[in-house]
Amino acid sequence: MPTQTLSFHPRNHSSSHGEVSSSNPISTHIDTAVALFDLPFNELLFQAHTMHRAHFDPNQIQLSTLLSIKTGGCPEDCGYCPQAARYHTDVEKQALLPLNEVIAAASAAKARGATRFCMGAAWRGPKQKDLEPVLDMVRAIRGLGLETCATLGMLKEGQAEQLKEAGLDYYNHNLDTAPEFYGEVITTRDYQDRLDTLGRVRQAGMHVCCGGIVGMGESRRQRAGLLVQLANMNPPPESVPINNLVQVEGTPLYGTPALDPLEFVRTIAVARILMPSSYVRLSAGRRELGDGIQALCFFAGANSIFYGDKLLTTDNPDATEDQALMARLGLSATHVDAPPTNEHTSCTPHAHACTAN
Repeated sequence: MPTQTLSFHPRNHSSSHGEVSSSNPISTHIDTAVALFDLPFNELLFQAHTMHRAHFDPNQIQLSTLLSIKTGGCPEDCGYCPQAARYHTDVEKQALLPLNEVIAAASAAKARGATRFCMGAAWRGPKQKDLEPVLDMVRAIRGLGLETCATLGMLKEGQAEQLKEAGLDYYNHNLDTAPEFYGEVITTRDYQDRLDTLGRVRQAGMHVCCGGIVGMGESRRQRAGLLVQLANMNPPPESVPINNLVQVEGTPLYGTPALDPLEFVRTIAVARILMPSSYVRLSAGRRELGDGIQALCFFAGANSIFYGDKLLTTDNPDATEDQALMARLGLSATHVDAPPTNEHTSCTPHAHACTAN
């Protein structure tokens, strides 16, 4: 029987303002991504792995560590998030960590092999008085020789430029899900708010870290819709974190039927095909996936993980577990993460404050 083949090519970045080009060979059509999801599993993984090999060393994994520098008390109503003040969870509100604790955590992450240190703060968006100490953190972490990433919520005019000047390499702001499902999960911030922040990040010349969460009750078509939104950014995000919902008692999404793990693998594979030059990161929910599913994800094109036993407020495999799995699979950590250089640093992308639940 002949194999089923769908042909895709990297985006043509002929537009400089983030509009989806009519000549985009990936296309804006969700039907195209759904057709990929619907391929026989082995055919989909073959196409994804072939694409992955064409753009990356398939046996190297980029390691990032994520630290919550300000925990809990968030005014938003994201249905997955235990840091929302309105939900009754075990997360306690904590003030911004002092600089010395952040430096110590970053130094430990580097010693364990991480190349990027990410800082998350549970704000709707930082006030200027909040931003000032974060800028000091960024400078200090860059001084350690680590790449820097932050997820602080929505950015106002001028704040992205301040972060860039301090040395921030990546800013994370996830789309979370497809536009048509977004209102089922969040009502306190609309999709355009996210797009506006991403536009400011690009305008300032920083790299974009942007992905979403699956397993929130969305349909396959809506999962495809999220990936199409990401792929149609111009350029696509350099880093694409894919979270598998970690259900936390007290949040509205607690009790949602779990996503089939093989559907998660399909999501990684389609992300790799649609965004061939992006780092695709396994984010929250890796512990629940287990080693076998993670191995399939690496084959399907995932080439980055969050490394360390905590992701903001949820558990993650500890470093020794990850080291053991990588050794069993013959994978090695990248020593220097060199994302593709963007030709366009000015765009308004069609495109959570947190990279992990």
